[in-house]
Amino acid sequence: MKTIVIISSLLALSCSNMNKELTPKSTTNTTEVMNKENIYQFKVKDIEGNDFDFASLKGKKIMVVNTASECGLTPQFEQLQSLYSEFKDHNFIIIGFPTNDFMGQDPGSNQEIAAFCQKNYGVTFPMMEKIVVKGDDKDLVYQFLTQKDKNGLGDFDVEWNFQKFLINENGELERVFGPRILPNDVEIKNWIKGA
Repeated sequence: MKTIVIISSLLALSCSNMNKELTPKSTTNTTEVMNKENIYQFKVKDIEGNDFDFASLKGKKIMVVNTASECGLTPQFEQLQSLYSEFKDHNFIIIGFPTNDFMGQDPGSNQEIAAFCQKNYGVTFPMMEKIVVKGDDKDLVYQFLTQKDKNGLGDFDVEWNFQKFLINENGELERVFGPRILPNDVEIKNWIKGA
């Protein structure tokens, strides 16, 4: 019984940050000069295997989100699609990156993931091929998003599926929201609107 209580307590603590905007894991002296990179340097493959160049998004606000098809948070696809539909004509785009990094919750092929997203949620925002978002084999895009020496904002862990990274019109990481923050949260919408 003690073991169950301890495990439950640890899980509750580990999930607590999923409900808020994330702050960097570490801070440094503000006088330190950072060579901040931007997301425009990256070229990836979309879910159909075509080249996708982030430089084509210059001047847009971007939400990068790691997704999964078999997660308790998977219904967020519906809100992501709604947010994209509402703001896609206002210099905003969502880029989804499927990942199987969290308890094997996206085991399908790229084709299966694409079919699932379209059939169940009508996803029209760009989805990329499945990648690794944590650990030693972390994709270069996610190295940028999670490492202060690359993004200039801070060091971040990808805590779970559906973590949201907000990139400004200059391709710079500006804010990070935990997985349980819904895509249509007022803070996210205000950021898109510049309010």
